Amino acid sequence: MKQLSTKVTSNGHGQDSSYFLGWEEYEKNPYDEINNPNGMIQMGLAENQLCFDLIESWLAKNPDAASLKRNGQSIFRELALFQDYHGMPEFKKAMAEFMEEIRGNRVTFDPKKIVLAAGSTSANETLMFCLAEPGDAFLIPTPYYPGFDRDLKWRTGAEIVPIHCSSSNGFQITEAALQQAYQQAHKLDLKVKGVLVTNPSNPLGTALTRRELNLLVDFITSKNIHLISDEIYSGTMFGFEQFISVMDVLKDKKLENTEVSKRVHIVYSLSKDLGLPGFRVGAIYSSDDMIVSAATKMSSFGLVSSQTQYLLSALLSDKKFTSQYLEENQKRLKSRQKRLVSGLESAGITCLRSNAGLFCWVDMRHLLDTNTFEAELDLWKKIVYNVKLNISPGSSCHCTEPGWFRVCFANMSEDTLDLALKRLKTFVESTDCGRMISRSSHERLKSLRKKTVSNWVFRVSWSDRVPDER
Repeated sequence: MKQLSTKVTSNGHGQDSSYFLGWEEYEKNPYDEINNPNGMIQMGLAENQLCFDLIESWLAKNPDAASLKRNGQSIFRELALFQDYHGMPEFKKAMAEFMEEIRGNRVTFDPKKIVLAAGSTSANETLMFCLAEPGDAFLIPTPYYPGFDRDLKWRTGAEIVPIHCSSSNGFQITEAALQQAYQQAHKLDLKVKGVLVTNPSNPLGTALTRRELNLLVDFITSKNIHLISDEIYSGTMFGFEQFISVMDVLKDKKLENTEVSKRVHIVYSLSKDLGLPGFRVGAIYSSDDMIVSAATKMSSFGLVSSQTQYLLSALLSDKKFTSQYLEENQKRLKSRQKRLVSGLESAGITCLRSNAGLFCWVDMRHLLDTNTFEAELDLWKKIVYNVKLNISPGSSCHCTEPGWFRVCFANMSEDTLDLALKRLKTFVESTDCGRMISRSSHERLKSLRKKTVSNWVFRVSWSDRVPDER
C-alpha cells in the first residue's frame, strides 16, 4: 500500500461513523411499501420531499426552462459549450434575490460576492482551503452534522475543536463554552482560524437566537478570527419566529462593509429549502475580495452545470412561485414535524422543541440501560437491526450526553412515517421495562404540560427576542 497516499489508506473520511454505517444497513434492505414492507425505513436522511409537486407543477407550466429553450428556441448548443467558472450572472442574481426573500428582504446580497459550488459540501471545504492551513482549527458547537468530520478535515488537513453545548439550556451556545473551546485548542497547540455554525442547526432543528449570533460576532471580533455561518436550512423555518441570519446581526451592529464583515462568510444551498440535493447547487457568500477570487478559481473543481443554472435561474426569478413555495413549504414542514412529535409522545418519547429543519433532536435517555455511550450504541443497534429504523445516534454528532438521536421526517410519505412510529412504539412497549417507562414518561409529559415551559425547551426564549421577532 506504499504506492497510495495516506488520504486513501487512512480513515480520515469518517465513513466508519455510526451515522454512515446506518446508511449502509439501510441500503442492504430498503423499505418499500409493496416490494419490501418489512424493510428498513430511512430516518437518517435529511431530505425535503414534501413539495416536489409544487416544483413539478411549475415545470409543467414553464416547459421552455426544462427543455433548454428561450422564447421557444433551443439554446442547447449555448449551454453545452464551455462555461466560465464565474457562473451565469442571471443565476447568481436569482440566487441572491432568493436568499434575500428568505430573510424577509431585510438584508441584501451582492451577486458579485457569490461563488457557486457543487453543493454545500464543496462550499464548506473550499472555505477551509481558503481560511486554514493544515493543522489549523475551527471551533464548532456540539452536536454538529457528522459529515463535517469528512467535509472540513479529510482533504484540507484542518482540525475541529468542539464547543461543548448542554441540554441544560437547550444546547445553546454560551460565552463560557466558546472560551473553553478556544483555550482547549491552544492547549492542543492548534491555531484557531474561526468558528463554524449551522443556522438553523443540524441536528437540533433549531435556529440560533439573536443573543447567540451577537455573542458569536463579538467573539470573532475580539479574537480576530473568521465566522462561517452555514445557512442551508434558512428556508425551513416553520415556527412563528423569523429566521435571523448573521447578516441581520452585522447590519444591526453597523458592521457592514467593515473588516469584521470581511471575516464573516455564509454557505448556502438549494438542497434543503428546495429539496434539490441531486442538482448539486451550493454557494459561498463573502465580502472578502481575495476569498471570492480564490474560491471562484477553486470552484472549477466542482462546477454547477450550465443546464442546471439556466433551469433554476428561471424558477427562482419567478417571484410569485418562490413566495408561494416558501409559504407552503413551511406549512408542510410544520405539519409533518407535529406528526412526528405527536407519534413520539404516544410512545413516551420527547424531543427538543424545534422550529426549523427536516428532523427532530429526540431524547431517548430514559431508554438507556446505563448513562453511557456504549448503552446508546446498544440502543441504536436494536433500533436499526430489530425495529428496522435508521436513525442517527447523538454520539455520531459529537453530543456530550448519551441518549439523544436525530430523527428525520421530511424524506418519506405520511404513511411511512406512521409505520415507523408504530414500529418504535411497539419496540418501547415490548422491552422488559417498557410499560413502566411508558407510564413514567406519560406522567412526565403531563407534568411538563402543566408547568410553564422552560426557556431551554423553546430554544428561542421570550427573553431572547426583541419586539420585532414576536
